[in-house]
Amino acid sequence: MTHTRVRKFNTQDTYPEQNLDNDLCQAVIATGTTVFLRGQVAQDLETRESLFTDDPGAQARKAMENVSLLLGEAGSSLEQVCRVVVYLTDIRYRESVYQEMGKWFKGVHPCSTGLVVSALARPEWVVEIEVTAVIPDSNAS
Repeated sequence: MTHTRVRKFNTQDTYPEQNLDNDLCQAVIATGTTVFLRGQVAQDLETRESLFTDDPGAQARKAMENVSLLLGEAGSSLEQVCRVVVYLTDIRYRESVYQEMGKWFKGVHPCSTGLVVSALARPEWVVEIEVTAVIPDSNAS
C-alpha cells in the first residue's frame, strides 16, 4: 500500500519571503493505519496567515485546532494520538501551552516530549505541536 498525503503544499506558498521549493504535506497516512502530522502552529491552514502572535496559549489552541482537523481528515482523532512532540521558543511559555494541550488530550495519555528551541520557521511562531496517531480499525468490536 502506498502512503496517502493529506493537504499537499509547496514551501514557496507558505514561505514566499524565503528561497524555498519543497513539496510537503500536512499529514501522511502510512500503510493505512498510522498518521504522522506535520508540526502544527498558529496558522490558518487555508490562508496561511499567522495568528495570535503575542499569545503562546492562543497559539497552542490554534495548533491543536489544526491537529484535530487534520486527524479528522485522515480518518483519526485526538483520542487516537500516541505521541506528541512540543517545541517552544521560551521555557516560560510551557505552562500556558501545556494547560491548553491538556484540555485537548484529557483522558488520552499520549507519550510526550517537550523541547525548547532557539526558533521556529517564522519568528512570530513560539509553539509547534507535532503528533503521531493511529487510524482505528473499523472492524474492531
